[in-house]
Amino acid sequence: MAKELSFDIVIVGAGPAGSSAAYSAAKNGAKVALLEKEGVVAQTVRTSGVTWIDAIKEFGIPDDCYNSIKNYAFCSPNNEVKISNDESMAAVLDVRKTYRWLADEAQKQGVQIFLDTVVTDTIKDLDGKILGVRATLGKEEIKFNSKIVIDASGFQSVVAKSLGLVSQWKRFGAGAEYEVVAENVDSETWWLMVGQKYSPAGYAWIFPLGKNTVRIGVGVGKPESNVDPTERLKEIIEKRLGPIESLGKITPIEFHYGLIPNDGLSRKTVYDNLILVGDSAGHANPLVLEGIRYAIRFGRVAGEIAAKAVSMSDTSEKALAPYEEIWKKAIFAKINSASKVQSRWIGLSDEEWDKELDIIKELSVAEFLDFIKAEFGLASIIKLATHHPKIAVRQLFNMVKGVTKRS
Repeated sequence: MAKELSFDIVIVGAGPAGSSAAYSAAKNGAKVALLEKEGVVAQTVRTSGVTWIDAIKEFGIPDDCYNSIKNYAFCSPNNEVKISNDESMAAVLDVRKTYRWLADEAQKQGVQIFLDTVVTDTIKDLDGKILGVRATLGKEEIKFNSKIVIDASGFQSVVAKSLGLVSQWKRFGAGAEYEVVAENVDSETWWLMVGQKYSPAGYAWIFPLGKNTVRIGVGVGKPESNVDPTERLKEIIEKRLGPIESLGKITPIEFHYGLIPNDGLSRKTVYDNLILVGDSAGHANPLVLEGIRYAIRFGRVAGEIAAKAVSMSDTSEKALAPYEEIWKKAIFAKINSASKVQSRWIGLSDEEWDKELDIIKELSVAEFLDFIKAEFGLASIIKLATHHPKIAVRQLFNMVKGVTKRS
């Protein structure tokens, strides 16, 4: 017979979204269980860890969890550009340290973390509303009864799929990377590499972790390309393409592979007794396919709203709706606009990428990063076109201006 445990809120997945939701929910008075299928939080790394300094400050992430970036370098088959700033505006996270810090912060608020706990099914009432989850911990079966479940299970959306609320993502990014020790590392410079030899329908990267360690990776858009990112990664390292050559001797430490949704913000994220957060909600920036900041920010929002709903004895979809209203107000129009730009980028030829880099040369670091971060709106587009009178810049943002108006 299954063991039964009862909580106000059960959260599935101890990634950044799940731990952040757990922290916020417990801080607001809820009794919270955080379920993690692996034996250690962040045992498997599935992301390159790129984020932004303003987000790091917002979340209070400790200094030893990231490496600051001041220089942003890009190369296409026949062009190269580097833009720099005296002040760091981006960073590469130590993913394990960051995720474990988030989980520790949740635990300090009284969250009970269950490791090696694999969700196998949902518990529902006669109307199909979720009342908890069934899981296995080793050979033991446990019923986690709860008033609200938060699906933070990532790309696979385990809970929402089990309920038949969502299907597999149609568009997504597949990324493969090696974390390596390299002979020559510029710890303040990242590289993005674009063009067919690096990644059709995507890009390759070099992201420094500090000292002599970097992450070299390849991301490929699916279903736009059938290229295997792992094979392409091995190929570009073996051939020492572009800036990889300057790294000198490379010694692989660890291999990472991950999937991230790229379907835009197409999912409904609140139901009776259920909230979707992070990758389960599709919260990803389509331009560089990063979403850690969204996971933490809106995970915290979800936890707070869920705790309030429990305290008011109303866990209906209507009571949870403010979560979806908040994230939509913050990013819906921006992500839709960025998706249009990404669709254009995916179709660029090598020659067109060479020209695109000429456009980047005209931008300041702040202007460029706002664009890459999908933080642009109509006002910023007009400002860019005014400050940079070259026709190329106006052409780059012309389409964005149009979709921003329609968003």
